[in-house]
Amino acid sequence: MAEIATFLQETEATDDLRHHMRLLEALLFAAHEPLDEATLSARLPDGADVPAAIEALQADYATRGVNLVRLGGRWAFRTADDLAWLLSRDAYETRKLSRAAMETLAIIAYHQPVTRAEIEDIRSVSISKGTLDVLLETGWVRLRGRRRSPGRPVTYGTTPAFLDHFGLDGVGDLPGLDELKGAGLLDGRLPPGFSVPTPNDDSALTQDEDPLDPADLSFAFPEPEPEHEG
Repeated sequence: MAEIATFLQETEATDDLRHHMRLLEALLFAAHEPLDEATLSARLPDGADVPAAIEALQADYATRGVNLVRLGGRWAFRTADDLAWLLSRDAYETRKLSRAAMETLAIIAYHQPVTRAEIEDIRSVSISKGTLDVLLETGWVRLRGRRRSPGRPVTYGTTPAFLDHFGLDGVGDLPGLDELKGAGLLDGRLPPGFSVPTPNDDSALTQDEDPLDPADLSFAFPEPEPEHEG
C-alpha cells in the first residue's frame, strides 16, 4: 500500500508540474515583455513551484525553434540562436545609432552611474545633448539620480530594455577585457594599467547620488507642443 501511495503522489506531482508548465507557457507567449518570477508566481496556483516549472519548461524548449531565456532577471521566449538567419530577411533596424551614440551607450553600460562630464572625460570629446536624448528615447538608458557634487549633475544608467535588446541576463554578462581583446575590439598595445570596469546596474542609488526631482523627468521628456490649426 505504501508503494501505491508513493506512486500516486509522484503521479499527482508530475501532473501538477505539467499543468504549471502549461500555465507558464501561456503567460509567457501572451506577454508583451519578459516577466519576472514574482509576476509569474502571482498568476499560478498557490504552492506552485515556479522555479521548477520554469526549469522544466526551459528544458522542454531547449531543442525547439524558440527557447525560453532569462533576460535581465526576467523570462521570455526568443528565436533559437542557430535559426536567427532564417528571419534575417524580415528583420529591419528601427534605430540606427551613430558611432558617438554607440560609444556613449557602451560607456554608460560599463561605468554607470555616470554623468555627462564623466562620459566626455572618458571619450576625450564632448557629446551633444541630442546623443543622450536619442539613447533616452530608445529606452536603453535612463536618468538615475543626481551626483552629490557641485552643480549636481544627472547620472545615467541602463534599463531592462537594454538587456532585452542585447540578449543579456545582466550587465555582468558584458564582455570583459580579455573577451574584448580576443574579439579584436581593443588594441593589444594598451597603456599600462588599462582595465575594463566591472559593470553594475543596481537600481539602488549609490552613496553619492540623490533622488531625481519630478522636474528632472519632465525636462528629459518634455510634453509635445500642442498643434495649431490653420
